[in-house]
Amino acid sequence: MTLTSWILTAGFAGLVVLGMPFAFAIAISVSAILVLSGIEPMLLPQTMVAGTQSFSLLAIPFFMLAGELMSSGGLSQRLVKVADVFVRHLPGGLGLVVAALIFAAISGSAPATTAAIGSVMIPSMVERGYSRNYATALVVAVGVLAPLIPPSIAFVIWGVIAEQSISKLFLSGVLPGFLMAFGITLIVIFKDIQDKRPRQPRASLAEIMSVLKEGIWALMAPIVVLGGIYGGAFTPTEAAVVACLYALLVGFVIERRLRWKDLPKIMMSGMTVSAIVMAIVAVSQGFGFLVAQEQLATRLATWLGENIHDRWMMLLALNLGFFLLAAVMDEIAIMVILGPMLISIAKQFGVDPIHFGAMIVTNVAIGMAAPPIGYCLFVGMAIGGTKLWPLSRAILPFVFVMLLVLIAVTYVPTFALALVP
Repeated sequence: MTLTSWILTAGFAGLVVLGMPFAFAIAISVSAILVLSGIEPMLLPQTMVAGTQSFSLLAIPFFMLAGELMSSGGLSQRLVKVADVFVRHLPGGLGLVVAALIFAAISGSAPATTAAIGSVMIPSMVERGYSRNYATALVVAVGVLAPLIPPSIAFVIWGVIAEQSISKLFLSGVLPGFLMAFGITLIVIFKDIQDKRPRQPRASLAEIMSVLKEGIWALMAPIVVLGGIYGGAFTPTEAAVVACLYALLVGFVIERRLRWKDLPKIMMSGMTVSAIVMAIVAVSQGFGFLVAQEQLATRLATWLGENIHDRWMMLLALNLGFFLLAAVMDEIAIMVILGPMLISIAKQFGVDPIHFGAMIVTNVAIGMAAPPIGYCLFVGMAIGGTKLWPLSRAILPFVFVMLLVLIAVTYVPTFALALVP
């Protein structure tokens, strides 16, 4: 193993263990290699700039902003009310699952979905007698459906890395997303039966019609965004801009909850999250350049080819490694850093690139909810006022069901490819 390889792996890992943010750890590791190797130092900023010059990546900040605008403009609250009025007489929490599926089809972001529905549903579930830890765990579990339900920011990033059709990748996540939602629903039903919890009264027709009338503009949002993409009216990136414009129109003109004075705060919130993601993408381009120069991807693929001869074993090894990394490392960073190596390995074993993308993003989604540092866990903790370890225990059944879905997606390609033309 060369000095470069040691710095890329041990050096980077050491900085992360010391608590340094991933983007800075990557940048310092790459910079150290450039200095020690006598390579022109300007290579790093040039590579960073070049790595972000992708039209598809523009979808990330716009979808982030759309999620913030819809949450502040009242659309997320409307969605939760519409979902709840239809299923509130069923086991508690099902309205939250439905609302998450709808909101995920607008924002494409797991943290945004977790925050938007959690702020409404956690207090409501606690008021109905559910423990705060269980309510928060359910919110986190349904929040991480967002990377699988189109339009998904994770699929946008993977599409850029793998140079695959983002629209096809979007479709590959639909069945896994609904399968995961079905598994979460079974847990909710089982827990309510186990606890012998009384049902809420069924909503009257008049109440349903009233809520539908109030929530019609919220329900139209995913239709506008997804209908435009698959109807050919605009690209996924342009759809993100359309989502922002739609949220502004509804927030200012129809709901009238947005104020001009609110926009700086909303935009700053969206920009902060987008900047974190884009910083990781940018510095990882330099990391990827050095990985290619050291031929680490080729070496790893060769090693796997020599030692693992069955495709199912290779997929199992990749899923296990990816899941363990996702439990302690930022999911976007893993995708960007390891993406080229993973794609090289998948090609060697003849794995369909769209199926492989669905498998990776399903794993990413689970990582956002998996203890100890799943991103959405901390979003849930902030909203629900819970602590990490009690919340981690409460979410384990949901993570177990998600892992079963991951196994199904990995070994039954139909789950990913059935809707892909």
